[in-house]
Amino acid sequence: MPWAVGGLRLGRDWVAAPDPAALRTRWAALTGAEGAERERLFRPSRSRTPAAGAAALPGRRSASTARFADEPGPCPDPVRVLRDPFDEQWLLPDQRLIDTARPELWRVRDDHQLFTVEAPGADLVVTAHLPAGRLGRIRPLHRRPAGAEPNLAPGLLTLLGERYGGRVTPEDVLCWALAAGRPGPRGYEVPLAADPGRWRAGLELGRRLLTVRLRGARGGEPPRLPGGRRPYVRSALVAWPHEVTYEAGSETLGFGGGTVSPVPAGAWEYEVQGVRVLESWFAARSAHRAPDADGLEALGPAEWPQSWTSELLALVTTLALLADLAPERAAFEPGPALSAGELRAAGVLPPPAWSRRPASVLDHQEEGPGGQFALL
Repeated sequence: MPWAVGGLRLGRDWVAAPDPAALRTRWAALTGAEGAERERLFRPSRSRTPAAGAAALPGRRSASTARFADEPGPCPDPVRVLRDPFDEQWLLPDQRLIDTARPELWRVRDDHQLFTVEAPGADLVVTAHLPAGRLGRIRPLHRRPAGAEPNLAPGLLTLLGERYGGRVTPEDVLCWALAAGRPGPRGYEVPLAADPGRWRAGLELGRRLLTVRLRGARGGEPPRLPGGRRPYVRSALVAWPHEVTYEAGSETLGFGGGTVSPVPAGAWEYEVQGVRVLESWFAARSAHRAPDADGLEALGPAEWPQSWTSELLALVTTLALLADLAPERAAFEPGPALSAGELRAAGVLPPPAWSRRPASVLDHQEEGPGGQFALL
């Protein structure tokens, strides 16, 4: 996947939150403030201040491009993003508020797109939502909207199709990467199987992994645990959860006086870079209540939203299924790999310089700062 983009740098944490209503409240508080108080709430950086102009984000044609200090405009509708490998949150899509928004990614963000994130020393992250955080380098699966051009070395799909005896799609390559790829000293390394049988086996495993990781995005069915293993709310939450606990014997997750079970040990113990996913997820939802929370970041829901409990059940399911698949994935052997010499002989390596740059996908003029058309 030659085209890779650095992660979004928000510059101020208040522009993203687990609750979209909190973002609208923050916008109202910011636009209702004046002078020095607005400046303080905004949290200026070298890249963004209330007096700085910025182009509209691609796909957000109604967004204001006037200086925020002069004309904030209406609150933009929050969009779903991925803040951590398993934490889907919401973002205010206004480039005037974001230090580095990566417009080239917004141009190819649609219902056909998948984003992979390559974090040092970690498994590949795949999401249908735009990654917006310190996650790692982002590689879109497609270079153009509507899945019109794969972000793969030119000639790779043709070579693999001939080698394996059938049509190979970009999503097939992604599924194979989930099954056979591993973090290595040069980044995320994906050997390509020389044997068609190993390819088919890896593809089948990778499709299951992708289905679980996407969690029902793009109109798919949300993954489910078998009957009897599905987590349910056994007792309702009665107060804001200050901590989350786990009872291994009864497989019960406790939070705020409420309980969820069964929660398999594999879901509770699932970690990313040494941090338990469930504990990190809860911490993100209590950040606005922390003693050191200040300014707009301290604005959040006063009561635990019911939607978060539904998200928790879905997250437990995802982690449990991935934990179930982990032994099979760890044991998977891709077998002998296609050599670099074969890939060079087929013209796949090295990928041309143009494939490392974003494609020109503009079908309309984009509005730049102050209402001027952007020159690209």
